[in-house]
Amino acid sequence: MAGGELIGRGVVAPGPTAAPLGGSTPFWETAVGAAEISLDAETGAITVEDYVSVADVGRCINPIQCEGQDEGAVMQGLGHTLLEEMVYNGGQLLNGTLVDYRVPRAGDVPARLACRFVENGDGPGPFGAKGAGEGSLVPVSPAVGNALARLTGVRLRELPLTPERVWRALRDKNGV
Repeated sequence: MAGGELIGRGVVAPGPTAAPLGGSTPFWETAVGAAEISLDAETGAITVEDYVSVADVGRCINPIQCEGQDEGAVMQGLGHTLLEEMVYNGGQLLNGTLVDYRVPRAGDVPARLACRFVENGDGPGPFGAKGAGEGSLVPVSPAVGNALARLTGVRLRELPLTPERVWRALRDKNGV
């Protein structure tokens, strides 16, 4: 097959529904993210130094609220990527409380976190608004994982990217 431009068009037109919660979602928020990380090769600990998120929110009616939603989504994504894991032993959950289950804290916020928005007014909400925050969670894991791969040549395909997993992957790569 010869290379070339591929163009497609699609329409989502959810009509009236009897679904109790209203049926399908009326919008999709898309976003991209980029991460710059540092790595302690002795421990495998990843620190996200810089993160940039760009989200299509349709129209940002309240810029400060949009930024807060986006920052929260990025932090939730960092939790999934680096910290959050349910640990079991013999079918027994070992970290079932917030005392034991690790979620992001204020110290986990990247030193530089920038949230930017694409505003094209094409959403179904007031003034063309869409949701804010949902889409920005999605690219966090790939952005951090790709930053790790570019830095070390190690590609991990299991989350979270815990220090132990990263350290073992580095050890295996180096043949130690």
